[in-house]
Amino acid sequence: MDTYLKTTEDVYRKAALTPDVGLCCTTTPLWKLPGLSIPSIMQEMNYGCGSTVHPRDLSGEPSVLYVGVGGGMELLQFAYFSRKSGAVVGVDPVQEMLEASRKNMVQAEQENAWFNRNFVDLRKGNALELPLDDGTIDVAAQNCLFNIFTKEDLKRALSEMYRVLKPHGRLVLSDPICDQGIPDNLQQDETLRALCLSGSLPLQDYLDLITGAGFGTVEVRARRPYRILSPGRYDTTENILIESVEVCAIKDPMPEDGPCVFTGRSATYFGGEEYFDDGKGHTLLYNQPLAVCDKTAAALSGLGKEDIFISPSTWFYDGGGCC
Repeated sequence: MDTYLKTTEDVYRKAALTPDVGLCCTTTPLWKLPGLSIPSIMQEMNYGCGSTVHPRDLSGEPSVLYVGVGGGMELLQFAYFSRKSGAVVGVDPVQEMLEASRKNMVQAEQENAWFNRNFVDLRKGNALELPLDDGTIDVAAQNCLFNIFTKEDLKRALSEMYRVLKPHGRLVLSDPICDQGIPDNLQQDETLRALCLSGSLPLQDYLDLITGAGFGTVEVRARRPYRILSPGRYDTTENILIESVEVCAIKDPMPEDGPCVFTGRSATYFGGEEYFDDGKGHTLLYNQPLAVCDKTAAALSGLGKEDIFISPSTWFYDGGGCC
């Protein structure tokens, strides 16, 4: 095992035995769902940087994989949508974290009349070699874990997620990113990497690795400030902004002209006709914005039409659009 992975396991072993509220701090509010009560201990052990639970991904009681179980909060939230035995699989390499999550499930069962702890199947394993068969999962997720990996290990983790997903299955990720780039000295600090800070990649590198694993459609759903690494507290000469990003990667076939990556751009036609058809499957109705992937945005911009407005990336995409 690489030493940085051992350091990571040690950090989260301690966090399992003694919950550390400040270890990670999610930048999104908890879902408020009818009849869902999240035990306070799960909230204290919410070691994530965003949310991977999105109701529109979870219709039809899907099979769900969650890697890096933490206190079990997101496992419980996923089980809310898949109320059957073993529907939600939680995988973690740290035995103490699995035991803590299992204990928390008992508390969740006491607080939620609809919940049965058998809905959640906790397994020891790691993201680089998932203990699941090929093509068995509808929705896979991880929160503030993959940024810990080196690039080579991140490629392996994404490949494993792709392997276990069914066709058109969804991988939902929440990770820190850093477009400034993290200095080498901080990247090599194994404790900072374990704390979800110094492994943060520039967003484009992160997206390239996801599409490189084979995902044909990628949605950037949210992007927010997360942390500042400042001189004096960290070995840096300048402030370094770390953001959190929420992404959904869909196991769609890869288009011949490359992946469809949605970053919150739209196209609006305001010419003299009722609509504009680009002849490639994209119809823009008069003065009605259409969500477009970056590839389509570039193609429409290249037409040189002055009556089509292409918005910049908002880093917020909520479905629909050109593809």
